[in-house]
Amino acid sequence: MPDVRLFTSESVSEGHPDKLADQISDAILDECLKGDPESRTAIETLLAKGFALVTGEVRTECYVEISDVVRDTIQAVGYTDPILGLDGQTCGVLVSIQPQSEQISQGVDTGGAGDQGMMFGMACDETPELMPLPMSIAHALMRLQADIKRTKPHLGFRPDAKSQVTVAYENGRPKFVHTVVCSCQQDPSVKPDEFRERVIDNIIRPVLQKYADLVDIERDITFHVNPTGAFSIGGPEADAGLTGRKIMVDSYGGFCPHGGGAYSGKDPTKVDRSAAYMARHAAKCIVAAGLARRAQLNLAYAIGIAEPIQVTVDTFGTETIPSEEIEARVRAEFPFNPRGIADYLGLRSPGMKYLPTAKNGHFGNPAFPWESTEAAGRLK
Repeated sequence: MPDVRLFTSESVSEGHPDKLADQISDAILDECLKGDPESRTAIETLLAKGFALVTGEVRTECYVEISDVVRDTIQAVGYTDPILGLDGQTCGVLVSIQPQSEQISQGVDTGGAGDQGMMFGMACDETPELMPLPMSIAHALMRLQADIKRTKPHLGFRPDAKSQVTVAYENGRPKFVHTVVCSCQQDPSVKPDEFRERVIDNIIRPVLQKYADLVDIERDITFHVNPTGAFSIGGPEADAGLTGRKIMVDSYGGFCPHGGGAYSGKDPTKVDRSAAYMARHAAKCIVAAGLARRAQLNLAYAIGIAEPIQVTVDTFGTETIPSEEIEARVRAEFPFNPRGIADYLGLRSPGMKYLPTAKNGHFGNPAFPWESTEAAGRLK
């Protein structure tokens, strides 16, 4: 008998309050790095009905008009009318920023990690981007939702949305799509039944069709669209938003452990972010090189210490050469100290923008430098 198991991953739209908070934090980071590439930031954003609060630590030599960045980011995702509970043009913006602790700085100044912690990165051969299939589909749903909201306003889509995709795996390989959940904020003038069909016809079915060569979409798939029956009140009006509250959406949708540290709002000295990017890069190169069908890296750091105290590779029995050899090649090929990671991946380069990472996951987008697999050949 085949071993069939279900696995579920979720994503959220750029207008979800937590994801909007991430975008604000990263937009401020981008402005700091634009004026001073050596800026150090740990920026947290809180959103609620009618206001945004920005706090955290920043050390930079440039001036950033934070309230303008906040307002521009809020409006860019569609919160442009007080009827939505948040209007970027008129909402309150509170700022409480302080300098980075000198006791942290003295460890970072010498090239040490900006904090302790564990970071994970993974890759698998389920999709062309080497991401888990449920996560890729869930992100694709939310990318299309944002596009439909902008390009077809007559359909009644509002900024907030969430997706969830369940895929059945047979003997460890994706077999068919089992369930799709899609909750999209709507204009209350549209009848719920009519809006349900709009979601299915304009978002769910077009996305599933793109994955028809990877998984069976012809089975009787269960669709749950706005399953409470109504979803017109959304965004920060319905639920407060916080930076870093969607870390599984940001990463691998539950296919990989997470050390707990958020990515957004943090400069490259914060290994919560930069080391997670390098772990993904190395894992992706392992799979791209044909050394394993699935690979996971686990890194651990001590604050103020440059080199990681742990570099572990797990290939889950899918390796084509001994796993110890894979780990040795990874250690020899890739830098894992904060400065080395930033230089290798270009994390402080003029063209590096962090805001896009806060929209549809930090992994799987070929535009991100850590998604490159050019180094895969050097691992063979």
